[in-house]
Amino acid sequence: MGNFDKKLKVFWEMFYEHGGYTKVVTGLYNTVYIAVMGLAIGIIIGTIIAIVKVFPKYKRLPRILDAICSFYVNLFRGSPVVVQLLVAYYVILPLIGLNLPALYVCVLVFGLNSGAYVSEIMRGGIMSVDIGQMEAGRALGLSYGTTMLKIVVPQAIKNILPTLGNEFIALIKETSVVSFVGAADLYVAFNYIGTNSYEFMVPYLAMALIYITMVMIIAFLIKIMERSLRKSDRRN
Repeated sequence: MGNFDKKLKVFWEMFYEHGGYTKVVTGLYNTVYIAVMGLAIGIIIGTIIAIVKVFPKYKRLPRILDAICSFYVNLFRGSPVVVQLLVAYYVILPLIGLNLPALYVCVLVFGLNSGAYVSEIMRGGIMSVDIGQMEAGRALGLSYGTTMLKIVVPQAIKNILPTLGNEFIALIKETSVVSFVGAADLYVAFNYIGTNSYEFMVPYLAMALIYITMVMIIAFLIKIMERSLRKSDRRN
């Protein structure tokens, strides 16, 4: 126990007295920012792909778009996000001569990666909505796209909210790889504290507790949203 107290004291000195907390705050902000923005991009891309997937394939253009979307989904689901991050930052961006900050590259890659997974989640949600909803919208004179976006998709999001929450949690945890391209996240912050104090036990324990706390908060908020949606359904 005394040995752990010494480790805790060393950690506190590095964390508070030597300003390590500033790096933790920055790392926490970047972690949440990448996950939130990545999920937002993923929802937009995923919704578009899901709509293309369920669109009737009577004509050539929908079939071509469906093939493109299938390639995109297989590409991003078929390789680890860390590989996508490395290829984007060290291969693709230098080839096209684009210089972006590491944080924005991470947001873009995580958003594209999430879009592939959200597309399948959203497609399942759309398929779970009664086909009568689409028929009712078309009977009222709405176009296929308007009916899909204003009637079907909102109901689909209600059905897939817990799964979207799981995707957000997965993004939070996957951000631990952004240090590969020089972005500052929680791992970088606590690794800095461990490296400069020559003591890694307490910093890594603290990092794990922060991740667990964030996941618990997200799960709690999702439950609140689910209860709210169930109440609105009962009122209807």
